[in-house]
Amino acid sequence: MAAQPEGTPCWADATFADLEGAKSFYGDVLGWTFGESAEEYGGYTQAYSGGKAVAALAPPMPGQDDTSSAWCLYLASPDVAATAGKVRDHGGEVLLEPMQVGEFGSMLLARDPSGAVFGVWQANRHEGFGKRGEPGAYAWAEVFTRAPEKADAFFPGVFPYRVKRIEDEHVDFTIYQVGEDAVLGRMKMTEEFPPEIPPYVNVYFGVPDCDAAVAKATERGGRLNFGPMDSPFGRFAAVGDPQGAAFAVIDMSTTKGEMPTIVDAS
Repeated sequence: MAAQPEGTPCWADATFADLEGAKSFYGDVLGWTFGESAEEYGGYTQAYSGGKAVAALAPPMPGQDDTSSAWCLYLASPDVAATAGKVRDHGGEVLLEPMQVGEFGSMLLARDPSGAVFGVWQANRHEGFGKRGEPGAYAWAEVFTRAPEKADAFFPGVFPYRVKRIEDEHVDFTIYQVGEDAVLGRMKMTEEFPPEIPPYVNVYFGVPDCDAAVAKATERGGRLNFGPMDSPFGRFAAVGDPQGAAFAVIDMSTTKGEMPTIVDAS
């Protein structure tokens, strides 16, 4: 599998104070199995679905806040140092300077001007998701922000995105495309979001049955934040795990309703 085109979501990971608890939760909810923890990389542990790498879990790094957990989405780059420059040039903040991760690749962490944190990955041996768009694997992601105009200027400035807009008076939603492929969404956070929730990137994982996944998540101590809801893209729900990391589950085989009208917004 070749490295993904620039700007394409290519990996996701999260840190957990209780790594074993997280492995148990995601193993039950998403059907993941786990490899051996890489102690030389701080206990970084890859998750697998059907033998394919789909995400990773890790304990907090020394000095890192271990009271909150969050999923981090990584966007592909052919040159993380150049991407770091673009992040700064367009008003973003580099939180973790470009660093090489052994022979696997190079990474950085950044925050867009509206406040959402994301990662950038320059692949070497580790090219990213072993599969996507299937149960147990990454399916989609959206930048949730209270300043959509900032996000819509920043992300297409840093990455080669074309911007499309969904025509719907009820939501402020844009789609970032690489060529003709939709790779990332941007949703405006409304007053329904408590003010203490910062902007974030919501990562969707595929499941064979949305309602069953929600039931399992809440049974295991997680919480339901929104849904389940039918859509033309699948039946989905926003949930949180017992350690506070928010994510979404989507059954892409169960669709309902007409596809929205999408217009050019570049």
